[in-house]
Order: sequence, then C-alpha cells, then structure tokens
Amino acid sequence: MRPLYEIDADIMGCVDTETGEIVDIEKLKALEMERDAKIEGVILWRKDLLAEMEAVKNEAKKLTERARVAENKAEQLKRYIAYALEGQKFKTERCSVSYRKTTSVIIDDFKAVPKNYWKEPKEDWISRDLIKEALQGGYTVAGAHQEQRESIIIK
Repeated sequence: MRPLYEIDADIMGCVDTETGEIVDIEKLKALEMERDAKIEGVILWRKDLLAEMEAVKNEAKKLTERARVAENKAEQLKRYIAYALEGQKFKTERCSVSYRKTTSVIIDDFKAVPKNYWKEPKEDWISRDLIKEALQGGYTVAGAHQEQRESIIIK
C-alpha cells in the first residue's frame, strides 16, 4: 500500500487548482477509498500495538511476582538450612555451606550521631563506613555501635 502523502498528492491532482473543478471523479472516489483504507490500517495497527503493550505489561507483572515469590522462598530455605546446621559446615560434591563473621554498624539514635559522620550533600544521611572506621579504631560514636554477626554462605 502506498504512503498516505502520495495518496493525498494524487487526490490534489484530481482537482484543477485554478478553477477548483474535479477533473476525474472516478479516480477521486478510488483515491478516497484507498486513503480511508490506509487510515483504517494505521488505526488498527495502533490498536494492535496498544493491546500488545498491555499484554507485555501484564506478563511483566506476573514475572515480577514470580521472581519475588522465588526470592522469598530461597531466603526462607536459607534460614531453614542455617537452623538445621546450627553453625556447622556442610559439604558435598554438589554444594557447600560455610560461615563468615561480619560486622555491622547499628544506628541506635540518629540524632545522637555527631554531624561529622553525616554524608554530604544530604544532611540526613549517616555514613556507616565512617562510623565503622571510627569504631574499629577504638573510638566511641554516640548513637551507634557495632554488632558481630555470622553470615551463611551457600554455594
């Protein structure tokens, strides 16, 4: 099918520009039908694209939900493994479980933390890295403390 601008140009060719008279009425009717069919095709194409977009959005929502469910189940199984092993290592040819000690900075009172531990340019963000360095260096930081944890590593 020809582009719409070509059809419109041919329609203008059916009209005498000086007098405004229609030169070929049969050709004009055929061109108008072709133009209507072209416009209808574009409208239907748009409708198809919108329907496809909705279907893709719905599928994306379903997949996101499935991913969330799988992630939650995997985390639940990780806690179950940690409970079952009670800190013991486990290893087979196909999998292994080990543990690693980690240190986390816990903020007890945001208002009590000195301003020199706050990130720039936002005034309300506290730099846990700066606090961790200070606490590991033997300093005390008001409103914060370190906590030892054991992380399970499953491979």
